[in-house]
Amino acid sequence: MRLEIGNFYVKDITFGKKLSFADGTLTINKEEALDYIKSDKRITEAELYIAKPGDKIRMCPVKEAVEPRVRPDGRSLFPGYTGDLAAAGDGVVYALKNCSVLVVGKHWGGFQDGLIDMSGEGQKYTYYGQLNNIVLVADTNEEFEKHEQQKKNDALRRAGHRLAEFIGACVKELTPQDREVYDLEAMTKREAVVEKLPSVVYVMQPQSQMEEMGYNDLIYGWDANHMVPTVMHPNEVLDGAVVSGSFMPVSSKWATYDLQNCPNIKALYKEHGKTINFLGVIMSNLNVALEQKERAAIFVAQIAKTLGADGAVVAEEGYGNPDADFVGCIVALEDAGIKTVGVTNECTGRDGQSQPLMTLDEKCDAIVSCGNVSELIQLPPMETVLGELEALARDGLSGGWADDEVLGPSVRKDGSVIMENNAMFCGDRVCGWSPKVMKEF
Repeated sequence: MRLEIGNFYVKDITFGKKLSFADGTLTINKEEALDYIKSDKRITEAELYIAKPGDKIRMCPVKEAVEPRVRPDGRSLFPGYTGDLAAAGDGVVYALKNCSVLVVGKHWGGFQDGLIDMSGEGQKYTYYGQLNNIVLVADTNEEFEKHEQQKKNDALRRAGHRLAEFIGACVKELTPQDREVYDLEAMTKREAVVEKLPSVVYVMQPQSQMEEMGYNDLIYGWDANHMVPTVMHPNEVLDGAVVSGSFMPVSSKWATYDLQNCPNIKALYKEHGKTINFLGVIMSNLNVALEQKERAAIFVAQIAKTLGADGAVVAEEGYGNPDADFVGCIVALEDAGIKTVGVTNECTGRDGQSQPLMTLDEKCDAIVSCGNVSELIQLPPMETVLGELEALARDGLSGGWADDEVLGPSVRKDGSVIMENNAMFCGDRVCGWSPKVMKEF
């Protein structure tokens, strides 16, 4: 497969009369975009904002991030989800870089939602504080989305995906500023010099814990809870075949933006033919039943062994229950003679002294830590709040609380915040990029 991503670099975003892109400035007709969003009758309230690095803006509860893109040939950006089912990973797609569409709840948050700051101390905790963002703040008529802690947020999330495609259309007839090409030949038809290099697979474990549909990551629109591990071309992941789900504490998630730009995949691509033979992606799952976990580990190891993998990189979306899948998968790969590196975050408690993963094994001797979900973060008040900051405490966001006998409420009267890293939107960047550095004690 050969995927060509044509890039347009966004230096500024403004509202104006016509949706367009010129000289680095993305102009959006707000009324036109809002009319498009409200064509989904479930959307009862909607407003668009612009949030740029350095702005004194705090957003909460943030639900999703998407890179605006368009396919010149007219295919849907997210096949099987926002449009007709079609193959992804081959052909041309245009992308608006350095920007994202963020989806924020106007009134209600939940377990899987988070916070983004565009300036100050909080900006450094999440990648999205560094981007130019088109922010959709909206609400729906779905009572379920108001009163349940774990929300599906289908109308809001789908609005964000549709809006990203709507905005991306402004560059459909333009010439990209540069192009990225991802061209990975068939595994069995590679040059001898490549075949001699260590063969590596990337194992992705997208969130699939919820047995009721509507919460989990989607693969070509198919709920990941229903799948067994399978081989995918890395281009498919970069090209919209995988869409983020609504479930999982938000610092541990990968947003759809992360999947569209997956740094782990790009890093493996960069080394292909130089230091490794990048075979491709094994897409696994993170189901709850023990038998399903064991079955997935067996599948992953057998596929990797059959492909002739010498090494593997395993990345899990989430922590807690998924740790059993993560560790089990690594152990199965090691038992198959495949040297494996794991990428995850930790839940070591606010004091950093708890067991980092729910389950451990001595064969997991190469783990990349992306941070501690329980680390306390304190943030001063912010001039502007998009969404409803009270949701951080009121609606059960995984890093916030209504009250604590020692720390008090997570959201204070003056607008300052104390919370766990758990609630920092996609803050642990298990997909491969991070603003964090290691600290030695």
